[in-house]
Amino acid sequence: MESQKAENLLNLALDATEEEREKSLELDVGYDPIDREWDLIIKYSGDLAAVRELTDKVVELLNEYAVITIRESLIDRLAALPQVEYIEKPKRLFFQVVNGKRVSCINEVQGTPFSLFGQGVLTAVIDSGIDYANADFRNADGSTRILNLWDQTAVAGENESESSRGNEPGPPRGYVLGVEYTRERINEALAAPTQAQRREIVPSEDISGHGTAVAGIAAGNGRASGGLYAGVAPQSELVIVKLGNPRQEGFPRTTELMQGVDYVIRKSLEYRLPLAINISFGNTYGSHDGTSLLERYLDDAANLGRVCICVGAGNEGRSGGHTSGILRSGEEEIVELAVQERQTSLNIQIWKSYTDEAAISLVSPSGVRVGPIQEILGPQRFTVGQTEILIYYGEPSPYSTNQEIFIDMIPKDAYIASGIWQIVLAAGKVIDGRYEMWLPSENVLTAGTAFRNPTPRNTITIPSTASRVISVGAYDALTFTYADFSGRGAPASDGYASLIKPDIAAPGVNITTVAAGGGYAAFTGTSFATPFVTGAAALLMEWGIVRGNDSYLFGEKVKAYFRKGARQLPGFERWPNNQMGYGEDVIIRLH
Repeated sequence: MESQKAENLLNLALDATEEEREKSLELDVGYDPIDREWDLIIKYSGDLAAVRELTDKVVELLNEYAVITIRESLIDRLAALPQVEYIEKPKRLFFQVVNGKRVSCINEVQGTPFSLFGQGVLTAVIDSGIDYANADFRNADGSTRILNLWDQTAVAGENESESSRGNEPGPPRGYVLGVEYTRERINEALAAPTQAQRREIVPSEDISGHGTAVAGIAAGNGRASGGLYAGVAPQSELVIVKLGNPRQEGFPRTTELMQGVDYVIRKSLEYRLPLAINISFGNTYGSHDGTSLLERYLDDAANLGRVCICVGAGNEGRSGGHTSGILRSGEEEIVELAVQERQTSLNIQIWKSYTDEAAISLVSPSGVRVGPIQEILGPQRFTVGQTEILIYYGEPSPYSTNQEIFIDMIPKDAYIASGIWQIVLAAGKVIDGRYEMWLPSENVLTAGTAFRNPTPRNTITIPSTASRVISVGAYDALTFTYADFSGRGAPASDGYASLIKPDIAAPGVNITTVAAGGGYAAFTGTSFATPFVTGAAALLMEWGIVRGNDSYLFGEKVKAYFRKGARQLPGFERWPNNQMGYGEDVIIRLH
């Protein structure tokens, strides 16, 4: 199958053999080889009746998006449905990890006359879960501050004792994944006399501790530290989603994230509470211009209810995973890529204007040249020594004028060839000229695998590239300097992106917050800058919506308040800029 309704990466994955998918970093994400089924994201119009005739595994999201699981043999019939507008496969998501309240001016608005602590606002953390028994997420009487916990990794009935199975929890209504635990269920677990009995009632754990740390910054009440390490919105109520990793690759995916966002928005509508959402995950796959289904879904979701979505800019700023340049008619551009030993596989995305012509050649570390490969739409295969190369020339999508050329390098045996690879772009007719290249997140690369001449611009990760979310970079609150790992957007003069990203920056270096299992620890990364802004959004919505000062203080209006109140740090000639946006996150002067 090859369909213009399907993204390029899905078309290539469907063309690849199962052995190629298994060896690839990206092609197998979303595929179950046992059942020969795919998890897919679809954008549709009308209703899903025709889709449900092909599969009964359909999760309908807000605003005509859906996540489905469908047999591979039926995808061509799915694409043929007039109701289906576009189809994408899932992508992996990665943690954005590598004395914030004071420098972010949170302390001032928590004193008189404002006394803002997030009361009447819902804070949602979509992450790796939460240590729900931790004192920082409990009230003075020991009861939980968590209204709902959806553990997408849990299995209904697992760890249930015989006495509790009569009231066995399952997935939230309308979803098919995991188990939802209510406030009542969590309180029942907290009242259990032993930890073993507690885990029988609510077995959800935050194994990595990432979600617990993020939730602690956004909304921990500091109870275990006597208030010393309280979060930004310590009196807000919590909704937690533990993202699933249902396949063996172990990473949560965009399909689970979209369902998590859908779920917390529906909860905010159910409780009639304004909602601040924290997303501290991201990936590098895509054109970074806001046109993927995930980015567009978040933009649409930001318009639903009284919602504010905060997303970290990622930690790819110094990873060497991005480069760019200008094509000139009749000339060659040579990009060098250093591949370290024991690199199991690798992919390269090349994005350019569809109006520009470019034939590609690859030169291996041993000097063997493949190409020039002509610009023929669809998949092409080549072999250089022990490295198999899959190249896909894509078409522009209904949402973007850019063209993707996807290169997947997979081993014939265990590893691809190490050394310096050359990617040669031979330009034909050129009108625009700009090109961008991205590698996968450094989380899955061998240390040192990178472009030899990287450009740090456009290293902001997806989905912080969505226009209507608040994108958060990181700085060091001790030195008041930009944290060089923090992802950068396109410069204002570049013209590649329509909006400045990130929007603002927050403390993201050595942040002390709640540790899973008890106590506190220091964390670094834009993962931990983002919840400062999420918590601050909750405070603004408390002041505006809950207290009646501004009933429309949500969404883009919150972003505008942050931009206006951002403090410009020394060392930058231009504001806003592609490193810190409009400046350091400071709660604006309320009146």
